[in-house]
Amino acid sequence: MTSKASAPVRKRRKELRPTELVDAGVQVFVEKGYAATRVEDIAKRAGVVKGTIYRYFDGKEALFREAIRLRISPILGQSDEIITNFKGPADQLLRAVIENLYARLVMNDTRELLRVIIAEARRFPEIPEFYHQVVLSKALAIVRKIVERGIAQGDFDPISAAKFPITIVAPALAALIWQMTFANQEPLDLEAYKEAHIDLILRALKARP
Repeated sequence: MTSKASAPVRKRRKELRPTELVDAGVQVFVEKGYAATRVEDIAKRAGVVKGTIYRYFDGKEALFREAIRLRISPILGQSDEIITNFKGPADQLLRAVIENLYARLVMNDTRELLRVIIAEARRFPEIPEFYHQVVLSKALAIVRKIVERGIAQGDFDPISAAKFPITIVAPALAALIWQMTFANQEPLDLEAYKEAHIDLILRALKARP
C-alpha cells in the first residue's frame, strides 16, 4: 500500500516530466539538428520509452515549439514587466530591456536554440514562422512601444530608425550569430560589446535640444 507521504513525490515527478522531456529535446536538437533528431533520440536522452514523448507531445515539432515557449518566450514577459513597472525616462527603460535581452539570450545557452532555428529555416519554414509569431513579432512590438513612449515624452527624436525596431536590436542579433559562428576565431567581450550597442542606439535616438 502506498503511503500518503510518498504520493506527493510521484505527483510532483509527473508534473515535471514534460519540462524534462523538453530539456532533453533541446540537448538533442542542438547536437544533431532538427532534421536528424528522432523522437527515439529524445526519449533515450530523457531516459524514458518512446511512448512517453507521445503522451505529452504529438511529435518532435510540438516538442520543439514547446522549447521555444519555455526557453525564449519568458524573456518577452520579463521585458513587458519591466515596461509596466518602469517610471523613469525612456533611455533608461530601453537600456534595461536591452540588458535583459543580453542576459537572457545572447549570454545564455538559450542562443543554441536559435542556432537550430536558423540552420533549419529553409527546410522547415514552419519553425521560423512559429518563432516569428510567438517571439519575434512580440519582441519588436515591445521595442516599438518603448521608442514611441520616448518620442512622446520628448526623450527621443522621431528619426527614421525609430520606425524600424529591428534596427534597435540588430546589434544584439549580430553578437548572437557571431558567438555561435566565430567565437573560436575571435570571441567577443560581450559586456563591452553590450555597452557599445546601448551607447550607439541611445546616441542615435536621443532628442537634440
